[in-house]
Amino acid sequence: MKKSILILAVLSAFIFTSCKDNAADKVNEENVAAAADRDAKAGDYPVMTFAETEFDFGTIDQGTAVEHIFKFTNTGNAPLVIVDAKSSCGCTVPEYTKAPVAPGEEGELLVKFNGSGKNQVSKTVTITANTEAGKETLKIKAFVNAPEGAAGTSTIQASGN
Repeated sequence: MKKSILILAVLSAFIFTSCKDNAADKVNEENVAAAADRDAKAGDYPVMTFAETEFDFGTIDQGTAVEHIFKFTNTGNAPLVIVDAKSSCGCTVPEYTKAPVAPGEEGELLVKFNGSGKNQVSKTVTITANTEAGKETLKIKAFVNAPEGAAGTSTIQASGN
């Protein structure tokens, strides 16, 4: 038992004294500078600044296709990349700038609405991009007039009794 404790103590002393190299001497200054530069830029995000985030088409007839261009500027410090744009339903189709938008540059997002539905209609377009939030939202709305004689309208006849 005493021999095993003695052997363990000798091995421990050998292990602790053999590591005399200073780890700070092995750090490459170029790597430190590159890492600091990378970390400083890690907080840089593109920012989508829209001229407007909601558009009202007003009153339209059912089935009338309308469209609107939402213009935006990248007011951030990194190139803006739009990954996807989806609407809340199939009656609204967004088309967007596919190329990266550099800081200070402008881009466009075209939203087409086919005029389906009736009465007050609101739709949402969700943009997935490399912004800090990751998602941006636009809204369109319209009052859709149903055609004359459409289902849901009825005429009441009075009887002469």
